[in-house]
Amino acid sequence: MKRDSFKIYLHWGVTAFCVIALSILFFFSLFRVDALVRSLRAASGVLMPFVFGAVIAYILNPLFNRIYAFLLPLLKKRSKKPLAAARTAKALSTALSVLIALLLVGALFSMVLPQVISSIIGLVESNLLPDSIQRATKWFDETLRDNPALEAAAQQVYTEAVSALTAWVKTDMLPQLTNLVNGLMGTLNFAKNLCIGVIIAIYILNSKRLFAAQGKKILYSICGVRRANFILDNLRFTDHVFGGFLGGKVLDSIIIGILCFIGMSILGMPYTMLISVVIGITNIIPFFGPFIGAVPSTLLILLIDPLKALYFVIFILVLQQFDGNILGPKILGQSTGLSSFWVMFALLVGGGLFGIVGMLVGVPLFAVLYSLISGFICRSLRKKSLPDDTLDYFELDHIDEKTRTIVPFGEAPDDPGESGEAGGTDASDGPDASDGPDASDGPDASGTSGGSGGSGTPNPSGETNGAAAP
Repeated sequence: MKRDSFKIYLHWGVTAFCVIALSILFFFSLFRVDALVRSLRAASGVLMPFVFGAVIAYILNPLFNRIYAFLLPLLKKRSKKPLAAARTAKALSTALSVLIALLLVGALFSMVLPQVISSIIGLVESNLLPDSIQRATKWFDETLRDNPALEAAAQQVYTEAVSALTAWVKTDMLPQLTNLVNGLMGTLNFAKNLCIGVIIAIYILNSKRLFAAQGKKILYSICGVRRANFILDNLRFTDHVFGGFLGGKVLDSIIIGILCFIGMSILGMPYTMLISVVIGITNIIPFFGPFIGAVPSTLLILLIDPLKALYFVIFILVLQQFDGNILGPKILGQSTGLSSFWVMFALLVGGGLFGIVGMLVGVPLFAVLYSLISGFICRSLRKKSLPDDTLDYFELDHIDEKTRTIVPFGEAPDDPGESGEAGGTDASDGPDASDGPDASDGPDASGTSGGSGGSGTPNPSGETNGAAAP
């Protein structure tokens, strides 16, 4: 008995200590925000190679799984030790996955870098930029020669511009050079983190089953069985959404890059390989990607031939319509289950908060959150014995408190007392909502399917997004 009371007091003591410690930490963080931000940045800098490695391993995981599924049966036939065969297959799959990825990146750079170098050399040797400046200067001279008033105003603007340029060189140029050095150091740091990340990715791919087993072990030790199963289902659903979206977008972008190369070759456009690679890479970003890649490509062609630049813009618009209406839906299907409005919302919010990375992962991340919220809404409605089909709420005026049925617009209530006017009885005198069927007395929600009015994407609980807002 004394032992049980001691455990209770110990539990409350530890709880009180944790609450006090967290309160002190929160109070400190409010008045030391700068120090906290610096600490977080330092921690993120230390952990960045592991982030790079996890991302690389996740991207290579589908390729690893395919190679492993191909090699394991072959090695098991030739080896009498299944465990040794599995280890060998795992090591070979990891090595081949990383090797194929490095070969693809090397091939991409070998195609792009010569085009970039030849483009820069061509622009320098053709004197295109000096000729354009000379033509613009000649036009300004002729225009100002015929307009004395305009010449005086231009002279004043020129004097002010020279003064502003001189002040900028004295005050802002040195800080800009410092920023340039910092940017160079950041690039070197990125390259270092990337190299270390590749090594970490090899370890993660080779030990992913061990890490997954350890994670499940920790999860079930902390949470109850039901909650742990719920978390695992959501993690699998998140992996399904992210993997399907990213894999589909990569395949879609490769096809668009090839089609862009073929179309530009037929039209006789300059810098065919370089622009096709740019269009293919930026096409990974949903919705805005083709336009992000088309703007610098159009400017590059405009320096060579303005008419071809116009043809290129028309070609990119046609290609984007083909991708958005035919190719994209065929490849991606309903991998996210989001409407166009929510896709744009996720892109703008993700891009505004996290830049290019936010635009890449914003759509699948928002799709996961959308599905989780939709599943919560569906479960809440079913506990209340209310319909969870979005179509049922299109014409809803109100829900009958007794029968829990939907009353459409323009339909008179069956019970005059509900209107609060029959016999002078107020609606508040009618039966209270708590007298209706309790949520626990309603039908079991586990066998009810989600509404068809939503996006139709299954969530981890086996429900659909039917409760989402139209």
